[in-house]
Amino acid sequence: MLRWGAARRNSSRLWSQSRRYIAGHGSKQRQDPCSSSVAELECVVSPDDGRDAHELLRKNPVGLYGYEALKTAKGFRAFAETAIAKSEDLIARVKELPPSMETIKCMDDISNTVCMVVDAAELCRNTHPDKEYVDEANAASLKLYKYLHYLNTHKSLYDAVVHVESSDALTTEEAKRAAKTLRIDFERGGIHLPPEKMERVNELNLEITRLGREFTENMQLSQGHVDVFPASKVPESLHHLMQPIRSHSKSWKSKSEDTGLRISTDAGVVSSVLKWVPDAEIRKEVYICSHSTAKNNLLVLDKLIESRHELAQLIGFNSYAEFATAPTMAGSSEVVQSFLHDLLSQTQSKANEELKMLESFARSSSIEPWDEAYYTGMYKARAQNLDSKVISSYFPLERCMNGLKVIVKSLFDASFEQVSVAPGEVWHSDVQKWELRHSTEGCLGHMFLDLYSRKEKYPNCAHFTLKGGRRTSETEYQLPVVALVCNFSKPLSSMSALLHHWEVENLFHEFGHALHSLLSRTEYQHFSGTRTVIDFAETPSNVFECFAWDYQVLKTFAQNSAGETIPEKMVVSMNQAKKMLGVTELLRQVLYAMVDQKFFGPQPLPAGGTTGVLVEMQELSKNWKHIEGTHWQSKFGHMITYGAGYYSYLYARCIAASIWQKVCAANPLSLETGQTLRRGILQHGGAKEPADILRDCLGQDSLITAPSGGVRPCVKQLLSDLGV
Repeated sequence: MLRWGAARRNSSRLWSQSRRYIAGHGSKQRQDPCSSSVAELECVVSPDDGRDAHELLRKNPVGLYGYEALKTAKGFRAFAETAIAKSEDLIARVKELPPSMETIKCMDDISNTVCMVVDAAELCRNTHPDKEYVDEANAASLKLYKYLHYLNTHKSLYDAVVHVESSDALTTEEAKRAAKTLRIDFERGGIHLPPEKMERVNELNLEITRLGREFTENMQLSQGHVDVFPASKVPESLHHLMQPIRSHSKSWKSKSEDTGLRISTDAGVVSSVLKWVPDAEIRKEVYICSHSTAKNNLLVLDKLIESRHELAQLIGFNSYAEFATAPTMAGSSEVVQSFLHDLLSQTQSKANEELKMLESFARSSSIEPWDEAYYTGMYKARAQNLDSKVISSYFPLERCMNGLKVIVKSLFDASFEQVSVAPGEVWHSDVQKWELRHSTEGCLGHMFLDLYSRKEKYPNCAHFTLKGGRRTSETEYQLPVVALVCNFSKPLSSMSALLHHWEVENLFHEFGHALHSLLSRTEYQHFSGTRTVIDFAETPSNVFECFAWDYQVLKTFAQNSAGETIPEKMVVSMNQAKKMLGVTELLRQVLYAMVDQKFFGPQPLPAGGTTGVLVEMQELSKNWKHIEGTHWQSKFGHMITYGAGYYSYLYARCIAASIWQKVCAANPLSLETGQTLRRGILQHGGAKEPADILRDCLGQDSLITAPSGGVRPCVKQLLSDLGV
């Protein structure tokens, strides 16, 4: 499928998504759905007038996200129809143009137009509490997907790109890169195929989109539960995550014992149960229940694998894994698998040692899957004398958000300030809007914050792009707009929510994605922020995770209710605990990535289908046990969003470890460090070859070039950090 521009949603570390769509600015012949919206004044401004736009926003009611069209749910219909009409005008313009810089700008205008709708719909359908808005957003999104497939096979647009790329009309390197990327994406969409095969490619892309939505809906709707009596079997600190229930049976037990808890199979709840509930039987029930739901997704996944494989073969690849990795840094599935097998061979021995240590600690000859997180937490806590409740006391959400502000001010001489929202601009009363303002450059962009969990909201942490940055004239720049979505438990009192440190790490991860979007300064929204190749896009977010572990950073904001700063000794212990059993966790990620490559590799799969692959992977390592009757792949969203791309997290971890050590570790809050991060990495988005960005920043030895031409990161620093 042709994928111009990239509307990128990054979920938490286990729930990331990378996609590209077409989109663009408005044409003068038709009414722009955003033209009468004050948000448009806010997003296409000179550096000095951002505050005037906010004054207008405070005084004038606007639609959702500031789009005039979205004052009602049904406004999504007009929003989509107008985008299509504007795109048609731009297509007519492209047909009339000689090869020129204007050709690329018009293509980016189309991309920007459609992305505004698709991105707004994506955020809405994942976060809006009003079902009518969600339904209309879904309908608008599907309408635009169908239109995208029409654009993907538009011969006149393809011819225009080919002609401009082969001419000498393009005067900037970014324009040349845009033309090349567009041409390749057209060709990956089957533009070169006979009409009947190209039609089949379109059918398959629509089917893949439909299957992806069905998979996600099944994940959200097919929730199981485990009822526990009495409630005292579960630590009181977890009760707020569960539904109180009463036993209907009559017995001699006291009323207090008749009160129980219903534990849902929501990912966050399951994670907390497996980490903190001492009762092994409860952990076992919850684990098996959670890994046995969404059974319908086994068939959906089979169909998805089949459709992707057929698509890849039509385009000219042997497998979908080859198709998916071709445009990445890796360049091929062969390079990816070589990277994974090298990591496996270098970590297997150490991971086996860690497993034996854990078994010894648990006084067990075999650690069951539902016991691993519990005993791992206990082992680390006792070895380092750590108490998770005490650690959490230093991380009130409000202070963590202030910590993010400190980082931005120290690194980039910029400030995040909360600004007022107009009536109708946000989707829930908890949502805040922040402006990123530089001391001399003025407004750099805006970020919506939706931090608390609620029913039917997207269940993980995520970064959504609402609008990519791009040059609109010699003096004007379309400022990026993003949304940071989390699922922290909202406190019952007025006190700030206390975060587990792993939640702080997730928050910093998503904030890294947001900064990538907000600080990039590309000519075309096609390359804005996280709109880059899949195995580079996770790098900035992984770098910003490191800030959540550094005492020089934590001491600036991590304080408890008594005003006491987190002790340095505690942070040292936290870092030592992080390294303990760290190779086991790394190996698990390697195996997940290998499963992903296997699912979407040569077909057919071995006997047993996708579950058979899991069993096969189990045989590669003693550290991963498969439980008969479970099927965790039915709830592993990366099979949808990162098909054959899960390895990218491992690429990012390796690269981020090197960046942290070489660029940040000595002085993580200096302007010099920030200058290197911003000018060397973040500002380029996808407008520069990632390998060139990394070699300029880290040196030539930071990447290994494969004989096929693809590159893989050096693993030395990451493994050294883990004690290998």
